Amino acid sequence: MDSDSDYLKINQDSWNRKTDTHMESDFYNVKEFLEGKTTLKNIELNLLDDLKGKSILHLQCHFGLDTLSLARMGGTVTGVDLSDQAIHRARELAKKTNLDAKFINCDLYDLPNHLNEEFDIVYTTYGTIGWLPDIDKWGQIVSDFLKPGGKLIFVEFHPVVWMFDNEFSKVEYNYFNSGPIEETETGTYANRDANLTLKYVMWNHSIGEVITSLLNNGLELTSLEEYDYSPYNCFKLIIEPEPGKYRIKHLGNKIPMVYSIEARKKNSVSKS
Repeated sequence: MDSDSDYLKINQDSWNRKTDTHMESDFYNVKEFLEGKTTLKNIELNLLDDLKGKSILHLQCHFGLDTLSLARMGGTVTGVDLSDQAIHRARELAKKTNLDAKFINCDLYDLPNHLNEEFDIVYTTYGTIGWLPDIDKWGQIVSDFLKPGGKLIFVEFHPVVWMFDNEFSKVEYNYFNSGPIEETETGTYANRDANLTLKYVMWNHSIGEVITSLLNNGLELTSLEEYDYSPYNCFKLIIEPEPGKYRIKHLGNKIPMVYSIEARKKNSVSKS
């Protein structure tokens, strides 16, 4: 990439163009959400305590279904996303549901210029950090927006999954961050038949890179779990051997597909 603005422009355009397709998809099932169903999965629900009276910052929130699900649990939630179209839709849903959530449209790294607040919880899940080139800067954002003693809830697709090609037939990508991955996709994970052709730029990040970024920015790891399934049907060649647990058909439970991290900000953080 020639500059940061290039990848941001490409990815913002991609997410803007697929937002309405996602809103209409069975994958996101907005209708069920509006009828009261939570969009949160058991992995993250097991990491969340009573949210009543808690302030929550949801990073890379897309069009806000998880943000609003957190608000339904009693949290006061702020969602952030790069896509202005997604944030527009999130605000519409917040108004329609009358839930206590607000939304900010900006690049994640630019968030300190849009928000001056500390939160009890920073929350970010599923398909988020791959859009970010610098994970240490991500760790700094997480730390800066957490109150002392505040908690990060982070659930992400396992970096082993991103090593494979789309058919999971061969290892095609580096486990470690070896630079930007620039590709074009037809359709989206939420609707593979959608009449969309989209460019995107992503980065792979190892678990070690992620944990180091948190430790370097004043957080203490309290849990790390790996899961041999995805709670989302968002890959090719998927089977569902148990309700809500999806695996790659020919790989079964042989590879990790998701991992979760809970970390707390130290009461005293010294900046280097």
